[in-house]
Amino acid sequence: MNFIPKEIYDYIKNHSVEESNLLKELSRNTKLKILNPRMLSGSYQGRILSMISKLTKPKYILEVGTYTGYATLCLAEGIRDSGELHTIDNNEELYNFQREYFNKSGYGDKIFQHLGNAIDLIDTINLKFDLIFLDADKENYTNYLELLANKLNTNGVLITDNVLWSGKVIKSISDDDLSTQEIDKFNKLINQRSDMETIILPIRDGISISRKK
Repeated sequence: MNFIPKEIYDYIKNHSVEESNLLKELSRNTKLKILNPRMLSGSYQGRILSMISKLTKPKYILEVGTYTGYATLCLAEGIRDSGELHTIDNNEELYNFQREYFNKSGYGDKIFQHLGNAIDLIDTINLKFDLIFLDADKENYTNYLELLANKLNTNGVLITDNVLWSGKVIKSISDDDLSTQEIDKFNKLINQRSDMETIILPIRDGISISRKK
């Protein structure tokens, strides 16, 4: 869902930096070959991820939820020369697809893929991160929150996707809608944390940006 009127959204895209040809190819092949292409980060959101990464100049980046690697490559654009980007996903069928584009990008030697349940894998990566992007199973968002907050350096940034969840967070939430319940709870919890400050942006399905104090 896009909360910005189409005319405004088109104007924004037309007056913002373009995605690379490689990202265009990745986007096209995701839509042609992979199930659920709606999960792909769009070009505008991707440019925002890239800009945040370039501004923060992270040495260590963590991504929870790789899908086909579009957001991964956007985040990698700001990484330091000596940096590492660790990305976690539980879909082994996408592993080789991701790696093909990682290697084409020039960031391949900096990107480390982790296959499995992110809840179990996050603490096995023996690093603290400057930038984290959360875009994984919504039913576990509050479980991810404490894990990721502990892995974030001071002044580190956590970006969380889908925090408006097609606008369902402002409607009456049914007892069986676990995803919306969890996202709404996540938004409340992260905003109440004394060690973080958070803003929500109505970009695509809503993203929040949180800085660890």
